[in-house]
Amino acid sequence: MADSVLIINAGSSSLKFSLYRENTDKEFVSSANGLLEGIGTKPHLIIKNDNKEIIFEKNWTDPELFKPSARDKLFDETIEWLFHHLGNDTIIGIGHRFVHGGAKYSAPALANDSVYEDLKALTPFVPLHQPGSLSPLRVMLNKNPEIPQVACFDTAFHATMPDYAKRFALPRKYFDDGVRRYGFHGLSYQYIVHYLQETNSPLATGKVIVAHLGNGASVTAIKNGKCVDTSMSFTPLDGLVMGTRCGKMDAAIILYMLQEEKLSPDEIQDLIWKKSGLLGVSELSSDMRDIIHEIKTNGAKSEYAQQALDLFTYRLVGEIGRLIASLKGVDGIVFTAGIGEHSPSLRYEVCKTLNWLGVSIDDEANQSGAVTISKPESKILIQTIPTNEEYIMLKEVLKFTNK
Repeated sequence: MADSVLIINAGSSSLKFSLYRENTDKEFVSSANGLLEGIGTKPHLIIKNDNKEIIFEKNWTDPELFKPSARDKLFDETIEWLFHHLGNDTIIGIGHRFVHGGAKYSAPALANDSVYEDLKALTPFVPLHQPGSLSPLRVMLNKNPEIPQVACFDTAFHATMPDYAKRFALPRKYFDDGVRRYGFHGLSYQYIVHYLQETNSPLATGKVIVAHLGNGASVTAIKNGKCVDTSMSFTPLDGLVMGTRCGKMDAAIILYMLQEEKLSPDEIQDLIWKKSGLLGVSELSSDMRDIIHEIKTNGAKSEYAQQALDLFTYRLVGEIGRLIASLKGVDGIVFTAGIGEHSPSLRYEVCKTLNWLGVSIDDEANQSGAVTISKPESKILIQTIPTNEEYIMLKEVLKFTNK
């Protein structure tokens, strides 16, 4: 018999979860990982143990469960399997990742009905993200209210930004109503800070730019472990070019789409969130690996793919420059997340463009995936650090369980 913690990361059409079990050394280690995907279409569940062996798999065939409204029932059945799998083990806490915590939540919160309603009220801010995160929280509050449910927020890390970095130049009522710059990917940034502190890195107390580059991408300026500024703002749509999201653009483009092209708000939402970014420019893929492979394979014939890569790099380097100005200098740059961790080609392109700052990277270290990829003579320390948002969530949950 042992204690376990369940970590849940829910998206708009999928749900990832991990089970951590306390071992004889009183450490919580991963024991199972699951993915419930195809929510709203053809749901499929696959669960693997820590050796990546499949221990359970299910495809639902009832057409009624193909509807988005069936999300709660699908998760309920998934939880039934998890509790059966636990045997005599006990879940002592559950962590839920929330993209948005609004202005009220600047730290993890023990969830209850009141917190649930607060987070539900934020749905208009992130309509594609918040409903998916709310669903498993609601199911677990109903099903097992005795288990501590901890809401962990991607916005919380950025609460330390100064007032001027949070405001839009709109009438004051909008800021008071919550229309402000929040920042996202906070759990990832929190882990990078934790890593720098645990390894006694000189960047732990320095000025560092962290680039979280994945299908969703952002970059954040951190000083002495605290956020100073970031690229995303009111929603995770703003800032850098992303896999399918447009990133920063002139707000009047939305008016043009409404007034001239007569697009509906739903059509515009679909276009700027799901059909833009790398996918929209390259007309090939939202995946940076596909973009780079196309360029390497077809060279000059890959005009659209090259334009997508150039735009991604240009906007990233430009945002890094803006954030260096916010910090009034920089000691290091850290790459993390899917693209940041696994694309030496992208890291090379970015660092080459930053040569004027005295950035010099070691090609062999960059290709091998070493933590430090800058040369000793580089004026700025360049590192690649794998992120671990689940680790941060686990630690936050344990704070509420006396473990």
